[in-house]
Amino acid sequence: MKNDTKYSTKENLQILYEDNHIIVINKRVGDIVQGDKTGDKPLSEVVKEYIKEKYNKPGEVFLGVVHRLDRPTTGIVVFARTSKALTRLNELFKDRKLDKIYWAVVQNQPKQSHASLTHYLAKNEKTNTSKAYDKEVSNSKRAILDYKIIQKLSNYTVLEVKLHTGRHHQIRCQLSAIGLPIKGDLKYGAKRSNQDGGIHLHAKFLTFIHPVSKNEIFINAPLPNETLWNAVKDEK
Repeated sequence: MKNDTKYSTKENLQILYEDNHIIVINKRVGDIVQGDKTGDKPLSEVVKEYIKEKYNKPGEVFLGVVHRLDRPTTGIVVFARTSKALTRLNELFKDRKLDKIYWAVVQNQPKQSHASLTHYLAKNEKTNTSKAYDKEVSNSKRAILDYKIIQKLSNYTVLEVKLHTGRHHQIRCQLSAIGLPIKGDLKYGAKRSNQDGGIHLHAKFLTFIHPVSKNEIFINAPLPNETLWNAVKDEK
């Protein structure tokens, strides 16, 4: 998904939190977190340019990529500004010692207002998709999430999703497996694509212990300024 006309620049970065050790960005549709085979400028480079200019830093700016979000997804992305923070944040994410909450707008309405889903996901490298199975299969990994309905729109349902594992396309794949494809997500059964090429999946909240100060950090990423998202009550 190439999105050059809307690509992030230093001027329109939405910074949610910043100190000497970490910086947290509200990622937009189309941004890639780290460089890939497309050759498009990644968000990590945009953030480096911002830091270099703001703090008048000579030479190369250190910025560690802690985790990623799929290109069509929006919301919270954490970067490390020091090697110490990177090492400790990597451990936090690896050990799941944080609370990560997503909001998703899905087609159809769940049979249950809230539930826990467990599947076994197998990744297809050729198609860059994952498939959900009810039982363990070859090369599959167990995936667990909780969801609950937070709002009903005229044609869609808004879910809050909490991850207990971090698998490839986990939310997209698991929700699709129970008949709830995310709006705009053609790879996983949506009826049509979104005009901006994104999907209605947003990394909304993140709570973690700061890697250096040890204070609890709570991040709330505002929803994208888009027609359907604008109909969702953002009161938390």
